Amino acid sequence: MNPQALLQRLPQVRGRYEPGKSMAEITWFRVGGPAEVLFVPADEADLAHFLAHVETDIPLTVVGVGSNLLVRDGGIPGVVIRLGRGFGQLELVDEVTIRAGAMVPDVKVARFALEHGIEALTFLRGIPGTMGGALRMNAGAHGSELKDVLVEARAVDRDGRIHTVPVDALDMGYRHCGAPADWIFTAAVLRGRRGDKDKIAAHMAEITAAREAAQPVRSRTGGSTFKNPPGGRAWELIDAAGMRGVRVGGARVSPKHCNFLINEEKATAADIEALGELVRARVKETSGVELTWEIRRIGIFDEGGAQ
Repeated sequence: MNPQALLQRLPQVRGRYEPGKSMAEITWFRVGGPAEVLFVPADEADLAHFLAHVETDIPLTVVGVGSNLLVRDGGIPGVVIRLGRGFGQLELVDEVTIRAGAMVPDVKVARFALEHGIEALTFLRGIPGTMGGALRMNAGAHGSELKDVLVEARAVDRDGRIHTVPVDALDMGYRHCGAPADWIFTAAVLRGRRGDKDKIAAHMAEITAAREAAQPVRSRTGGSTFKNPPGGRAWELIDAAGMRGVRVGGARVSPKHCNFLINEEKATAADIEALGELVRARVKETSGVELTWEIRRIGIFDEGGAQ
């Protein structure tokens, strides 16, 4: 990687470029090599301008707040796009509808809905990360998914074109969104229903308490590691395979919730990924089920291996 050479090839923007930016400072795991160049666009128009003018052979990678992300130790070649304050709008459309920018934390959307007496969005309190990430993976918790409350999403494609798309056109399923992989979500419109603030607040408190009791929320982790297989729960399979508390290097399967991997003792990304693959192998051996990663793994291995 050559950040300075790459900078010379990039279009002028109103946002900022950060060559050699440490991704360990961004990801919740606190691991990972550098981005060759990090780009933080000023707003949607700036992002669209960049995408319309950047050379097509330059690799682009989009990240949010790094909550469900493992960046490999060799870093990320090309440009890493991270949306910033220009994508933080949060406003009422009508008495039960909210427009949220892609970088608004899911928990903030839930609190905003509470303030305005809107129910059906409370489940967002239990989802780490931002609205953009929730759109990309149809995030869900406590029996609800984003598609249940999504009206439409706004995105910019690789050529800089802006799209506004209704939920029905996004082909959303369990932890899946059918939007083209090169689309960058910039905003969402969500609709709930009128509710009693006291009841909404009580439900939110229940979600908060349940999450803190069951998950290692104060550890360096990336959230749920594997998707639940059809008709089952990943954590139960991991537990039955005897993997609770198992370590690889500085990484450990959380003793509190074994579908969470934690950076306990200065783990590398390689430690975390190796531990995840060990978990998958043991679960396959003991149950025949092949777990699928829910955490997104990106970048190159430290020894220069392939993605």
